[in-house]
Amino acid sequence: MGNRYKMRIIPTQDPTPPLKTMQIQGQTYRYHVMIKPSGAQCNLDCSYCFYLHKQDLLHQPKTPRMQASMLELHIKQYIEAQTGDEIIFSWQGGEPTLMGLEFFERVVELQQKYKKPNQRIENDLQTNGILLDEEWCAFLKRHHFFIGLSIDGPAEFHDKHRYNKGGKPTHAKVMQAAALLHHYQIPFNALCVVNRDNAKRPIDVYRFLRDHVRPRMIQFIPGMESAQFQQTAPGQWNPDDLPMLGSSATQPGTPDSVVTDWSIAADDWGYFLSRVWGEWLNKDYGKVFVDQFENMVSMMFGYGSQKCVSGQICGKALAIEHNGDLFSCDHFVYPEYKLGNIQETHQGDLVFSERQKQFAYAKSNTLPEYCRKCAYLQYCWGNCPKDRFLKTPDGEVGLHYLCSGLKQFFHTATTSKHDIAKRLQRH
Repeated sequence: MGNRYKMRIIPTQDPTPPLKTMQIQGQTYRYHVMIKPSGAQCNLDCSYCFYLHKQDLLHQPKTPRMQASMLELHIKQYIEAQTGDEIIFSWQGGEPTLMGLEFFERVVELQQKYKKPNQRIENDLQTNGILLDEEWCAFLKRHHFFIGLSIDGPAEFHDKHRYNKGGKPTHAKVMQAAALLHHYQIPFNALCVVNRDNAKRPIDVYRFLRDHVRPRMIQFIPGMESAQFQQTAPGQWNPDDLPMLGSSATQPGTPDSVVTDWSIAADDWGYFLSRVWGEWLNKDYGKVFVDQFENMVSMMFGYGSQKCVSGQICGKALAIEHNGDLFSCDHFVYPEYKLGNIQETHQGDLVFSERQKQFAYAKSNTLPEYCRKCAYLQYCWGNCPKDRFLKTPDGEVGLHYLCSGLKQFFHTATTSKHDIAKRLQRH
């Protein structure tokens, strides 16, 4: 590769801080960290990216890179702090492939060095696909990486928001990446951001992903952000500025809107999921996997949530920056939610700290009464705290921006429960 990032392989300079958290024999200690080895740097300039601004917010260098000593420190601590037979490493950005293949070759070496007996190491990598080529795919196949490929449907939707630094479209290159992944038989998910534009055409988006991208699973991600997201951390809003459910300020594109112009409207999210659910249930059930739908079926039949956003508590999905700073969540990478640095405190102690526990339980502890009385509480639990910036009809703060759309989808899905139960019995 022409511009491969050359990594200096040097031993860890500082001794690893000791793990002090008491681990009780027989109990499983697990958590998940999104690793951002290139910080917020990316080779694209997507209009709705929630992370590019972190470079300024966190005062990152122009070219942030996780150094060799930090990489080894993280891998050692990550494995050390967890028990069980499986450890999952997730590489994200920015764009993690900017680190170059040499970096990830070292990743695999260090994982083998530190893994415990009979422990399985898994890697997944979320990418825009632009840098994927034969050499990359050969490596990913050889080491069994699972890929998350960002694509927002047909070119007319994808290219509206996902363009390179020169403003040029990227859809064709992403489709080339998908073809390469298929050629090398590398499993991948399609990560589709549903925004104000493609939300209006749910069936077109779904069929394109199903028929042309053909991923192992489709993940629909609602694209919405508070208009203040570049300056104000989640949960730090002025309560007086939060709009009431149903007011004009909750709609993208209005003069007083509290969300960005590209954000999806709550009712559009409900419409999108409901329409795709109908298509999926009638034609693709058991053949096409959509993560929201698999999760919904799991919850309907008492198997619990498979996604943090619909769980009763959160806090087990953190993020680590290139310099070792550990944050409570990938969507809470703000100074207010920095737990510490793994060079100073073992990440296991940070993850299982009282501060992180408070963050985890705040999701349910701060639920407004409106949510507690909701018929769909068990499927939602207030959804992600990042986006709970509306007031309930009673004026209580802490209602999720997508509330009305989520209710619409839950109604659609639960009316299908009897039909799904009969299908499950057949299997």
